[in-house]
Amino acid sequence: GGVDTMSEPYYQDEWVTLYHGDCLEITEWLQADVLVTDPPYPNNAGHFDDGVPIARKVLQDWRREAIVFWIETEIPPLAPPIVAVHIWHRTNVNGKPYEPAFHANPRGEKRRSLVLAHSFIHSGVGPGSQEYAGHPTQKPVAVMQRLIGLTTGTTIADPFAGSGST
Repeated sequence: GGVDTMSEPYYQDEWVTLYHGDCLEITEWLQADVLVTDPPYPNNAGHFDDGVPIARKVLQDWRREAIVFWIETEIPPLAPPIVAVHIWHRTNVNGKPYEPAFHANPRGEKRRSLVLAHSFIHSGVGPGSQEYAGHPTQKPVAVMQRLIGLTTGTTIADPFAGSGST
């Protein structure tokens, strides 16, 4: 709430265009070839629970290639078939060190599932902290780059940009 929706880019350079607002109201991102995102998804931590219905709608309506972080106990509501499940192995945490990213593709051709070993981004000292931007579920830029590299598109959308890692 309180965010002004704008159809003009909030930021733009030769590689990135950012819009600041509601992804259901700003539609420019729908022109992308591929969706690579870490949307609000059902979790036991209470992170962004109010955004889960919006994430479900966005994913249900998407018809092209996608790589989407989602809870491991539920298949994300993507229309194209799931062709791989990539795992981010958060190498510097106790507890839940793995997070799945589901890869969907309309052609349905099976892809190789990968394990991406990389430190978890956190505050304080230690591996990964140099990227920390204060977001509770922030993803490392290297993990997002690797996932994007697994896609076949040239234009990537992330309607749930969070800290901007994608």
